[in-house]
Formats: sequence, structure tokens, C-alpha cells
Amino acid sequence: MSNFKSQFLNIMVERGFYNQCTNENGFDQYLYECEQKGTPAVGYLGSDPTGDSLHVGHIVPLMMLRWFQKCGHKPITLVGGATARIGDPSGKDKLRPFLDEETLKNNIVGLKKSFSKFLKFGSGATDAVMVDNWDWFKDINYLAFLRDIGTCYSVNRMLTMDSVKSRLDREQPMSFLEFNYMLLQGYDFCELYQKYNCRAQIAGSDQWGNITSGTELGRRKYDVELFGFTSPIITDSSGKKMGKSEGNAVWINDEKLSSYDYFQYFRNIDDSEVGKCLRIYTDLPIDEIKRLEVLQDKELNEAKKILAYEATKICRGEQEAANARETAIKTFEQGQLGSDLPFINKQSLDNFSILDAVVEIGWCASKGEVRRLIKQGGIKVNDQTITDENYHFSSTDVHDNQIKIAQGKKKFGLIKISA
Repeated sequence: MSNFKSQFLNIMVERGFYNQCTNENGFDQYLYECEQKGTPAVGYLGSDPTGDSLHVGHIVPLMMLRWFQKCGHKPITLVGGATARIGDPSGKDKLRPFLDEETLKNNIVGLKKSFSKFLKFGSGATDAVMVDNWDWFKDINYLAFLRDIGTCYSVNRMLTMDSVKSRLDREQPMSFLEFNYMLLQGYDFCELYQKYNCRAQIAGSDQWGNITSGTELGRRKYDVELFGFTSPIITDSSGKKMGKSEGNAVWINDEKLSSYDYFQYFRNIDDSEVGKCLRIYTDLPIDEIKRLEVLQDKELNEAKKILAYEATKICRGEQEAANARETAIKTFEQGQLGSDLPFINKQSLDNFSILDAVVEIGWCASKGEVRRLIKQGGIKVNDQTITDENYHFSSTDVHDNQIKIAQGKKKFGLIKISA
């Protein structure tokens, strides 16, 4: 156990969430005083609605906000209806494509659904609220913004921020539009301070420059200390960001990814990642995690099953987690076809190829990827390895009105034939 006074920071360190803080002692004292008084601290997490669901890579700061709420504090989730119109340059090589109004509205609905899986929303003192920065940016006067906010920023310092410096070092063009992004995010932080007395921003470490933009603006314009707290970017043993599976995101929302596939993502993680994922992606007590993370060989598989169940339970609910676990047991341990396997419905097999099937079920993003898997012997139909990339299904493949397909040893699916 670390030596912080606040419950929240002790949990953050113990579970591997802590990366960096703008003022560690000050933030700890602020949280501790709130905890002692029974008055919730207020902190926020922002996401631009560039997609209609968050994915596993976004869960790390979201779980931090979940623990923030569990410790008796109030979370704010901010969707960037305004900043999404610009695009965060952090980690990017080029300007994001612009989104139309309808897409933005749809994406905001999807993000609210993602947030709601991890946080309790409502009107209570510690219930989460969701805000949209479009509400305060849509009527802002540009000259007034430059005069009131622009004068608080040094271009010299902005040029040293990673999101800017890395682009310039790589000789990648950066538009003036993107250069303004950190001013807008800094303004968000101060707006939330004024409206909700929000004094903390929680995010991944790639947002450090944007966070300090807000803390600096708070100090200069409102004479208040705001706090930034970041998590490390979670990677697997090969250095790849968690949440990406063969180029496809592991989505939080169920219409984007089945609960079974979500379960299987955690069930199939590398052995070396089990302890880290138990600490970050589950609510299990730390003593239970310490017991599980030292297991070896076959016993470690049991720890992976617990990880998959607990992570899925948070994101998809207890019943969905139980169904996914049952399907996995039937498929991998009993040789049956579990009811939760991903599937495609087809009325006819006319001109339907293995390339079409693997892309449609969501295992590959393109037919080129499927062709490469076929060359490697990684695709099966009814337990038979497919060697012909031009393979088309026929009635002889159908058994009990369905066809079993597989990618490797861990992904199984069905093509269901309906009359």
C-alpha cells in the first residue's frame, strides 16, 4: 500500500493506474479533505465523439473514473461535440476527417452508452453527469476568445508540447486549426471548474499537454489550482496498445462486438498480461488478484477465465458474462457449438465465398487479410483447413442448417441458413 492520505490515489497506485500528476501532494490533500468532509471531489474525463463506441483501449481512464466514483467522488464525462470538429492532434500524423452533424449526434449517443456501462449516472451527489462542450463553444465570439484566452498562452511553450513537437520533428504538416486544440481543451477544464467546481482531469498519458494547458489557464485566469492525473498507455508484452485485435478495435458497445468476442479477447491475452489486466479491467479485490496472478500453467487458465468473466460482467452485465462463459466452455472444453458464438444469417449460399464470410463475421477487415490467413492455413470450414482462396460454399457444407467456420484455434463462428 502506498502512503497517500486519499483512498483514491492509494487505489490508483496499487492497481497500476498511476502515471503522472501535476501536483501529487496537492491532489492528494484535495481528495483527502473531500473524503474527510464527505463532500465529493469533482473530476472529468473527456472523449471526442469521433466514433459511436469506445473500445478497450479507452477503458483505462474510464476505470479510473469508476474508482473515483466508488471513492465517493463525482465524475463528469465530457463529449467533445465542438473539439471533434477540429480533431486532437495528439499521436496523429494528419488532420482528422470532418464529421457531419448527424454522425456527431449518433456518435454522442454511442459514447453515452459506453460511459453508462462503467459509471452510475443520475442526479445524486456522486452520480455521473455528461456534458457536451458544443454547448459553450457554439456561441463563442472568436475575437473575445482570442483576447480573453489566447493571451494566456505562450506560442513558445505550445511548440514544446509533444502533440505539436512530434509532428514538426517528423516534418508532418499541422494546421492552425489543430494547433488551437489545446486552447479549447484548456478552456473546457476551466468551464467545468466554473460550472461544477471540477478541479481534476483524468486521462491517458498522451493527453498530458492538453491537460497542463487547462491547469495553466486555471492558474492564470482564475487563480485556482486544477489537477491533472494520467494513466500509462497500456500495452501488451509486444508493445502493442491494448484493445486492438489484429487491427480491429475491441468495442465496448454490444452492437459493435458480441459479448462472447469481448469475453474471448480477455480469455486469450498473453500469460504475462493476466495480473495487469486483473488490476485494471476488473473490480476484484487486490488480495484475490495477488492470489490469481501468481498461478502457473493450467491453473493460470483458470485465472484467465475469471479475468474474462469479471471484465465482461462490468461491460456487458452479469447475464451476458455468464452466457459468454458457457459458450466458451461448450466450444473449447466440451466440443459443442455454444449458443453465443458469432454468426451470419444467410438465406442462400449462391456466390457466397469464404472471403465474404470471414469479413462479414468481423474477423478480418479486408479480403486481402483473409487470403493471407488462408495461405497460412488459418481458416477452416467444418474443421477442414481451406487452401483455396476462391472457395465458395455449397449445400454439401450445410449440417443441421448451419456451417461451422474457424480462424485459428480460438475463433469459431457459424453461418446459419434460414429458409
